[in-house]
Amino acid sequence: VQLQASGGGLVQAGGSLRLSCAASGRTNYIITMGWFRQVPGQEREFVASISRNDYETFYAESVKGRFTISVDKAKNTNYLQMNILEPADTAVYYCAASSYYRAGGQRLAYDYWGQGTLVTVSS
Repeated sequence: VQLQASGGGLVQAGGSLRLSCAASGRTNYIITMGWFRQVPGQEREFVASISRNDYETFYAESVKGRFTISVDKAKNTNYLQMNILEPADTAVYYCAASSYYRAGGQRLAYDYWGQGTLVTVSS
């Protein structure tokens, strides 16, 4: 499985961005797709995940109500719509794929990772 993330950039606080993660290869392996983010010198943290089977979603408390994860199964692509962005959201965002249902924020449950895409939110 290969994952290609895109959509990062520079945005002012209060603005929006949409990240995309396109999967290729053995996509039938994927049950859950997720997003994590990392600031240099800090642990990679969970942002959101979605099940490709029943579209069940999980979110980190810090992004609930602002971020929405979705999936287009026909395109093997998932999206992270990020609204009301805050400077604290500045990070490199990574998409990931897991063969586990409800992998959620369990980082070790994800077998495949895309390259990061940088999101910078200015105040």
